[in-house]
Amino acid sequence: MRDFSPPRLLVIADVLAKNVALSRDEREVSKVIEMIEPFTVRLALTGRSSSNRREILRTIGQTLLVQHRMSGRVEIEEKPDILWDHPETDRLYARLADEYELKERANGLSRKVTVINETARALTDIIDTERSVRLEITIVVLIVVEVLVAFYEIFVRAGK
Repeated sequence: MRDFSPPRLLVIADVLAKNVALSRDEREVSKVIEMIEPFTVRLALTGRSSSNRREILRTIGQTLLVQHRMSGRVEIEEKPDILWDHPETDRLYARLADEYELKERANGLSRKVTVINETARALTDIIDTERSVRLEITIVVLIVVEVLVAFYEIFVRAGK
C-alpha cells in the first residue's frame, strides 16, 4: 500500500474487524453443529431421539446462545461510513471485501445458523411430543383406575 492516509487505514481496519468477527462466529457455529450432529445421526439411524434429555437441552441452550450472539454481530454487508466521506476509498474496500470473501462467508454463516435453528426447533418438538405422549398415557391409566374403582364399588354394593 502506497498511501497510509487515515481514511484508507479506517477502511482496512473495518475489513479486518469484520474478518475477525466472521472467524469467531464461524468457530462458534461449527462447535454447535458438531454438538448437534450426534443427535441428528441417532435420529436418522434409529428414528428415536437421545434418551438423555439433559444433553438435548444443553445442546438447545448452546444453539440459542449462538443465535443470540449472531443477532448482534457486525453488519458484514454494510459499507463503512468512511466511504461516504471519502469515495476514493471505495475501490480499496471492494478489493479487501472481495479478498476476505466477507459477503460469501456471511451468507454461508447465515445458512448454517438457519440449519441450527431448524434443528433446535425439531429437537424441542421431539421433547414436547415425548412429554405429551407420557402425559396422555398417565391420563389413560388414571381413567382406567377410576373405572376399575367404580366397577368395584358397583359390585361390592350390589353384593350387599
